[in-house]
Amino acid sequence: MTTTKYIFVTGGVSSSLGKGIIAASLAKLLQAQGYRTTIQKLDPYINVDPGTLNPYEHGECYVTDDGAETDLDLGHYERFLNVPTSQANNVTTGRIYQSVIEKERRGEFLGKTVQVIPHITDEIKERVQILGNSGDYDIVITEIGGTVGDIESLPYVEAVRQLKWDLGEHNAIVIHLTLVPFLSAAGELKTKPTQHSVKTLMESGVVADILVCRTEHELPEDLRRKLALFCNVREEAVIQSIDASTIYDVPNLMLKQGLDKVVLKKLDLESAVPDLTQWNQFLQRHKNPKTEVTIGLIGKYVELQDSYKSILEAFIHAGAENEVKVNVEPIHSEYLSEENVDVKLSHLDGVLVAPGFGERGIEGKIDAVKYVRENNIPFFGICLGMQMAVIEYARNVLNLSDANSTEMASDCENPVIDLMEDQKTITDKGGTMRLGAWACDLKPNSIAYNVYKSNAIMERHRHRFEFNNNYREQIEAAGMIATGINPDTKLVEIVEIPEHPYFIGVQYHPEYKSTVANPHPLFVSFVKAALKRKNKSKDATMAQK
Repeated sequence: MTTTKYIFVTGGVSSSLGKGIIAASLAKLLQAQGYRTTIQKLDPYINVDPGTLNPYEHGECYVTDDGAETDLDLGHYERFLNVPTSQANNVTTGRIYQSVIEKERRGEFLGKTVQVIPHITDEIKERVQILGNSGDYDIVITEIGGTVGDIESLPYVEAVRQLKWDLGEHNAIVIHLTLVPFLSAAGELKTKPTQHSVKTLMESGVVADILVCRTEHELPEDLRRKLALFCNVREEAVIQSIDASTIYDVPNLMLKQGLDKVVLKKLDLESAVPDLTQWNQFLQRHKNPKTEVTIGLIGKYVELQDSYKSILEAFIHAGAENEVKVNVEPIHSEYLSEENVDVKLSHLDGVLVAPGFGERGIEGKIDAVKYVRENNIPFFGICLGMQMAVIEYARNVLNLSDANSTEMASDCENPVIDLMEDQKTITDKGGTMRLGAWACDLKPNSIAYNVYKSNAIMERHRHRFEFNNNYREQIEAAGMIATGINPDTKLVEIVEIPEHPYFIGVQYHPEYKSTVANPHPLFVSFVKAALKRKNKSKDATMAQK
């Protein structure tokens, strides 16, 4: 196969229908038939990337190996496909306009009036085809964020129209994801939202080739026929996407509906039976756990689950690997204190202190670390969570009562967490942190070494502040050991307390690399430690009886 094929996924009625999961599920089915497949996301907001967005605004910010701060949907793409994404997999309107304006300033348009058409649309088309032109992929799926009809989505829809024309028949198709709501008062499914959505798309010159209909109830045959007739698609191209108990069911649901066959037929490609053996083995373990554990997730954005999406998914992967159901109990660090920490944490089998920015809720995280350290509860700190563990240890074991991070207290006397020298002069917020994959050498016989079974690893970062090496000797002498070091910068990446049953903090974000095919080993070992604690507590209770 020489020509790269393109699939565009658009959405109508609502931007929260699950385009990312449908795109990832389709990609999984195509990959499982031998097609080299990747997915990209076009985001219509004017931010250059989601790096400066509050997690309440847009969920977590996902980071790629090459240091791109991207939309959380790229996490779904990687988790489903087990293939790394890159800067090219996420494009925002901000980045598009920034690029066009920079070209105009350099005089590249030779004095022409710069306009949305052709200059903005040409830039979009170029970005869409970067992955296809690389020679690495047979099929590129492009998910267009937002909703058809939105003002900010219009340039993208126009670019899709042009690309369908440029690429020719069988080389580009459009899947339109829409809603078929059930009105309980009338007791029936309604097709009007879908009809209007398709009509809006057609008004922009784009004809949907396939309809994927999100629904709570089965779509009857007569309703499918009606949708096919009124929306100008073949009946077999009306695909039902019924609500699933887990997102990991969706590839099998789409397989049952024949989405992959319809897509490959329209792209003039051969279809085969997808090999989903490993995927279904994971599902089997995920749905049939032998026992369960409860993990406390301590963070400051716990009201919105998408804020910690990759962490929650990593627990699903690690739970399946251990044949355990992981119940994640969100605990808001702002409302955690020395007075209530016992009530909030004593029943837990393990505690994860989550990443974050800023001083809000910091003392609650420190109280949580102190409690789990003193009560031998398995602890896992990620990024800010690791930094809180270092601060807690410095305060309560080294008796440096004012130990802190200069992020929270710029004038503290004992900044055990501090800015890197090269960060001190930076004033811009966007894309200026330590980002992407960095190397880390592991200390033999540490938790990290035994977990990774390797001397050296690469993990993804997203932070400005670091373990202050001026305090390393003092902290290690007291019993908290740096077991992971960056070979180039000598910055501390991992801390552990060997005397504790399981206590590890990492400066990086392991959750970004956890996939269905490769659950992250740190999450797997943490869940195993939580299970061990639970079984030990159960044995102790039985012995007392």
